[in-house]
Amino acid sequence: MADSQNPSAEDSLIARYFKPLATDPGAFGLVDDAAVLSSSGDDIVVTTDAIVEGVHYLATDPPDTIARKALRVNLSDLAAKGAAPAGFVLTLALRSREDSWLRPFADALGEDTKTFACPLLGGDTVSTPGPQMISITAFGRVPTGRMVGRTGARPGDRILVTGTIGDAALGLDVLTGGAVAEALASDPAARHALISRYRIPQPRNLLAQAVREHASAAMDVSDGLAGDLTKLCAASGGSATVDVARVPLSARAAGLVARNVVCVETLLAGGDDYEVLCTVPPAQSDALIAAGRTVGVAVTVIGTIVAGGARPRFLDGQGQELALKRLSYSHF
Repeated sequence: MADSQNPSAEDSLIARYFKPLATDPGAFGLVDDAAVLSSSGDDIVVTTDAIVEGVHYLATDPPDTIARKALRVNLSDLAAKGAAPAGFVLTLALRSREDSWLRPFADALGEDTKTFACPLLGGDTVSTPGPQMISITAFGRVPTGRMVGRTGARPGDRILVTGTIGDAALGLDVLTGGAVAEALASDPAARHALISRYRIPQPRNLLAQAVREHASAAMDVSDGLAGDLTKLCAASGGSATVDVARVPLSARAAGLVARNVVCVETLLAGGDDYEVLCTVPPAQSDALIAAGRTVGVAVTVIGTIVAGGARPRFLDGQGQELALKRLSYSHF
């Protein structure tokens, strides 16, 4: 992460906070400016995501949650590809190097490297006068030729999604003082649960092997279920119909919809869910659902892939198409 021949404040920062996380032999204890990742005969899957203060997290978010989110959004991508985590490199753009921020950040990151068996391999630290930024490039392993891409969905495939949709968007609304914050003002448990979904994603890496074995196409839901399904369909050259009533919601999200505090579109397009969205041939959908049950992750059928190039259709309980004004979060 730095030049070990010219000790500096950066070297000290790395040695103090991040060298203990570099447990893989190929990281060389972070004394080199490169690492070695053994392929073990597998394909190496590479994914990268950056999170920026004020865009992907709030300046007031605790540093431990920022660390977890930075790594976990990348682990979510690996899970959707059917890959097992192998390691990651980290780039930090920091305004300051205060121990009160860096220590909980590094401690939480270290805990997650152990939880998900994904060691730090290297990276870089720089200073910035602007918003802080954390960028991670993660590496995963899959058997040769077995990565699950976005292009394999075929007409008749079932569309499945893990977990629940929309909670993270509601958590952000709570943190920014929106309608959800007002509606849940007297329910601190609900507020805490939704905020946690926004701050700390739950990547579905325990399902990676099942996704690899059964899914024809997959991606994680980062920018919003509606928009991400649209991307998957475009990559596969097809379309889809979704039964919105079957989209899995938490009890809190469903209650807010029932009270007209939020609309379904907010949940479908809000983003930050970090669930796995995949398509599965009909004969294999039950197997993926059962695999989810085994590891304690709900997997729900929400629709079907259909032929054609039209935008996916989202149907209400009466079979009428919902006119969604927004499909996903936009970075620009």
